[in-house]
Amino acid sequence: MTTVKEILEFLFYRIAPEEEKYSWDNVGLLLGRSTKPVTKILVSLDATKEVAAEAKRLGCELVVTHHPIIFHPAKHITDEPDSDTVLTYLENRIAVISMHTNLDRALDGVNEILAAKLELEEIMTLEDDTDADLCHLIRTGFVPTCALPDFAARVRMLLGCPGIRYADGGKPVRHVAVGGGACGSFIEFAAEAGIDTFVTADLGYHDFQKAAAYGLNLIDAGHFETENPVCGYLQERISAAFPEVEVLLSAHKDCVLWM
Repeated sequence: MTTVKEILEFLFYRIAPEEEKYSWDNVGLLLGRSTKPVTKILVSLDATKEVAAEAKRLGCELVVTHHPIIFHPAKHITDEPDSDTVLTYLENRIAVISMHTNLDRALDGVNEILAAKLELEEIMTLEDDTDADLCHLIRTGFVPTCALPDFAARVRMLLGCPGIRYADGGKPVRHVAVGGGACGSFIEFAAEAGIDTFVTADLGYHDFQKAAAYGLNLIDAGHFETENPVCGYLQERISAAFPEVEVLLSAHKDCVLWM
């Protein structure tokens, strides 16, 4: 019988090495017993109460997520809002494994999958020997030269974004960088590296101003939309490695609603 520990070891040794996480991050088995037998797994971007209910309904003993269910130190586990979700998983005896920044930086992780999803060619890592945070994170590639509005529309279509925000840096789109989730801190570096278009998420008002000043096209395609494609990849890899285990993809969507 496959155990939680075996799934964890596969994720760490074959997909997203634990040592690739940032020092401030929290990854691995965050809830549950490592010896627990697993027959069904639910893969989700987040470990929310809705996902817990979904896992319970489907009979899943384990949920594998990107975002950690426990990020800040917990002082109590009660039905108060800050810990009620954790309590829900514990009460239902559902284990949770989270692969976060180690999956962002993995060879076939969040940003590699995002670059492929956006049909970039000649995908490679944007490296900076002076910035440890950047190593193995941002991916770059090329698309056929096009106008920014056309590329933004294509990003929206390929990722299924309910909406999209972008700022025009005054250049056609050709050399693209991607950073799933909140990678706005890399705007300056992307521009200085000769990138003409940067796709990421969680951008603020001043991020768009900064990008325009650098002559960088900047696209905010949504946190959920830029990271969720990796869930399908995890489902495929775990299923192939553990054919005796049923691996399901969560139907949970972004909590943000658009009018």
